Amino acid sequence: MRKETRRNLFIAATYGGALFLGLLLGQNYADENSRSRGGAGLLPLGFSDKTGKVQHIIDLIATNYVDSVDIDRLQDLAIDEIVAQLDPHSEYLHPNQALKQYETLEGTFEGIGIEYYILNDTLMTVGLINGGPAQQAGLRVGDRLIAINGDTVAGVHITDKVIEGKIRGQKGTAIEITINRNGKNLPLPIKVLRDRVEVSSIDAAYIIDSATAYIKIRRFGAKTADDFKHALQNLKKQGAQRLVLDLRENGGGYFHAATALASQFFEDKRLIVYTEGAHEPRVDYYSSADGIFGDGELAVLIDEQSASASEIVAGAIQDLERGIIIGQRSYGKALVQEQFGLGDGSALNLTVARYYTPLGRSIQKSYTIHTGKDVHITNRPAQRGNTVDTIVYKTETGKLVYGEGGISPDISVPIDSNGISTLYRKIRQANLIETYVYGKLTQSLPAYAVENYLKGYFLPDKEYQNFLQHVRDKGVVYTLKEANAVKPMVRTDIEALLGRYYFGSEAFFKVRNRSDNVLAQALLALRSE
Repeated sequence: MRKETRRNLFIAATYGGALFLGLLLGQNYADENSRSRGGAGLLPLGFSDKTGKVQHIIDLIATNYVDSVDIDRLQDLAIDEIVAQLDPHSEYLHPNQALKQYETLEGTFEGIGIEYYILNDTLMTVGLINGGPAQQAGLRVGDRLIAINGDTVAGVHITDKVIEGKIRGQKGTAIEITINRNGKNLPLPIKVLRDRVEVSSIDAAYIIDSATAYIKIRRFGAKTADDFKHALQNLKKQGAQRLVLDLRENGGGYFHAATALASQFFEDKRLIVYTEGAHEPRVDYYSSADGIFGDGELAVLIDEQSASASEIVAGAIQDLERGIIIGQRSYGKALVQEQFGLGDGSALNLTVARYYTPLGRSIQKSYTIHTGKDVHITNRPAQRGNTVDTIVYKTETGKLVYGEGGISPDISVPIDSNGISTLYRKIRQANLIETYVYGKLTQSLPAYAVENYLKGYFLPDKEYQNFLQHVRDKGVVYTLKEANAVKPMVRTDIEALLGRYYFGSEAFFKVRNRSDNVLAQALLALRSE
């Protein structure tokens, strides 16, 4: 497989279930895949007397069936069923899906650059891309969108698909947005000229203490390695000698972005990962000799949502004993997809190889595939919890690491049980934190400057009681014991979201990190070395 065509996409998490990133649409969730091989169509892997039978049946239906049918839909159903017989990561993408996933990983799109939340059937601006068209045109965080190009969008139960169709568009075209600001409609619509908007895959990069830098990567996109180098160079100028790299909730991304980023942690030419498949010969990927952080102390944070490209980085760091892996066991995806364009904008993401860590580990978790009437379980089920892994490897110094089912951290930090409690799940699923923050707490300007807010603002007990009343008003029943148990997590979520609203994305992570036990364990481990 040509190296330049091996690309992956990501599965990421969002700040809140109903927070849609306006013109970022598609930033939050996408499946692992890779960029299209230049103009290549999907070629049959072999010919038989059944080759072309599916298309022949569809043609017969189109020309002979008693009623009119949607032939495109039938073709899509047939393709979906074929791909469903393969591994979980091979996927057929409709044209709009392929485009969104491409834009997501490229980190660029044509739009106006707003983030919005639908509050009480009204689009509320909760974020603006710095320097983007919407910000330059005069939109502000907190603005309510009443109409777009004269079409009412407030109070009409508008869907995200319709919003996307109204806001997105070709660079250089204009839209006019009627705004309600501070409870009053502006006298004239704001005209916004669509443009190409750049979105970084770095969520946060800052100095935690005098010598430790923290960098949070959302996904592995086309510009991730360059963004990382730029961010770390700035942090090193501020005195950073140690680094915490946060790959939690990072579902992966482009294969080459993972190898380029991992290369930054090695000075010498080291094997980072290799790939191999039934139709693909082994290809080795080495670090270059100019890593920007080749000798500083390093901790990498992972969780059960860290997948694919994230696991490539964590696996190389662990196998070569370059740093400490901390958190929960990762997702376990060691399959490589290549994307084949199908000529109409749709695409097939086909698994073509497995990847292996430098020690030869496959960290792929087990899955089922269907071959005719047979069902085959790939790999052996990984042993988790307190049991011992079945496949053991040794690093150069004799440290034991394990294959199957993800990257097992060097320092395991259990998930806070309150985070998976029934009450907390109900609160998150109903977006009650978002509706409370955006509906109640953002109605007046904060009495803090950003640094004072980050260090000194904590949700008052009275405000937490008001939030609990909000929860009751929405029909969620709970006990006093449950409310007290989830209080620390809910307070942090409210403080972080409020900080993001007023001070931007980085403030969200700075506030959340104040009470992050995994990060605390990482800092302790780095300082003790």
